Amino acid sequence: QVQLQESGGELVQAGGSLRLSCVGFGRTFSGNAMGWFRRAPGKEREFVGSISSKGMSTLYADSVKDRFTINRDNAKNTIYLQLTDLSPEDTAVYYCAAHRGSAPSRFPDGYNYWGLGTQVTVSS
Repeated sequence: QVQLQESGGELVQAGGSLRLSCVGFGRTFSGNAMGWFRRAPGKEREFVGSISSKGMSTLYADSVKDRFTINRDNAKNTIYLQLTDLSPEDTAVYYCAAHRGSAPSRFPDGYNYWGLGTQVTVSS
């Protein structure tokens, strides 16, 4: 049925890069803003970034601004998170989510579909 599935997380060295993908199944998400969140061990869930339904605007947390980039391919029902210049503090499970509206948002209560997450581990 309807689900989001993340992939691409792995173990990388500090300073390295990754690209995470999130594919939607069961319905199209081309009318929805999409977001990325992360949760590190022992910490609360943290907003990472969000992109509008057409990809024309984005919103990022200050902690990842200028290092992470969100884009999307609505023809493939997929969003991406490009992570660069990684550091150990980026180690977390990364989740994608679909918003009920079309505008980007940092607030998780507006997202009504969530993936199960993909693990990113950055070694020093």
